[in-house]
Amino acid sequence: MLGILARREVIRARHRVIDAMAAQVSEQGRYEGGRVPYGLPLVDGRPHPNRRWARRGICLRYFAVDPATGPVVEWMFSMRQEGLSLARITRALNDAAIPCPSAEDPESNPHRTGKQWTLGTVREILLNPVYTGRMVWGRSRTDRELADPDNPGLGHIEVRRRNTPDKWAISPPGTHQPLVSDAGFIAVQNPRAERADAKHDYRLRGLLRCALCERTFEGHWVNQTPGYRCRHGHNSAKDPATPRPKSVHLREDRVLAKLPLLHRLLTAAEPATAITGAPASAARPITPSPEEVIDHLRGRALELRYDPRTRMLEAGNEHPVRITT
Repeated sequence: MLGILARREVIRARHRVIDAMAAQVSEQGRYEGGRVPYGLPLVDGRPHPNRRWARRGICLRYFAVDPATGPVVEWMFSMRQEGLSLARITRALNDAAIPCPSAEDPESNPHRTGKQWTLGTVREILLNPVYTGRMVWGRSRTDRELADPDNPGLGHIEVRRRNTPDKWAISPPGTHQPLVSDAGFIAVQNPRAERADAKHDYRLRGLLRCALCERTFEGHWVNQTPGYRCRHGHNSAKDPATPRPKSVHLREDRVLAKLPLLHRLLTAAEPATAITGAPASAARPITPSPEEVIDHLRGRALELRYDPRTRMLEAGNEHPVRITT
């Protein structure tokens, strides 16, 4: 009983602290801790409202624009508004030898190498609303879950998760100098959003991989026909190491027509594992549909590798089979 009461008090104290910190951010615009954003270092401001702490010389801290890294953030937002991809922005930053956040502040990022900019770093900067001049807190939370639900004796582990925007604590604008306007920030959040009636269904989504660069093909609708393409690093921060064609296109109907043959070759050595599910002695040569073959590939975590030089389609891991498209 004492343990239950103690646990209850811990939970109540945690909620009181979280509510108080959220109120300080949303009503007073105060900094409540967390990773300092790139381009906005912390500086001392007015004395702390607590008199005891103010007598000790403790001041409230707020963000100020760094004259060296602040213009870099402004440039990233402007380039994104002009339509540049995250990969092009990342490559431009690396080509210009601009230090990445972990290289600029290695003490706050001891777990990172600080070698170069990455797509994830650029994406997180463009998604951070603190650059609009508002103080934001509570974008993520830490949950405690059982390490093994079947064995509670192993204890709990901490899992970091993102909160939805309705749970963020956001202050009114004006807590610090903005690096991007509200309209500019909203414009770069989802520039690829499409109309609901413009979306297409790609049955081979996530199954096709390019044999030249080992990247997954992306859906590409051309002439009212579903297809797939690989642009070899258009969405990558790294430049291509070897010369190769600018892009590779593959029609979906060409691949679907070859799937029954591909399945026959994959299950030739083990007829009992065919899609029909019948025993080896009773199995009949029934040609599976493309949808059944797709389910077969997904169920076994198999991918299709396409080589545009030889027009070969390969499937399988230990003993791959190849057919010509």
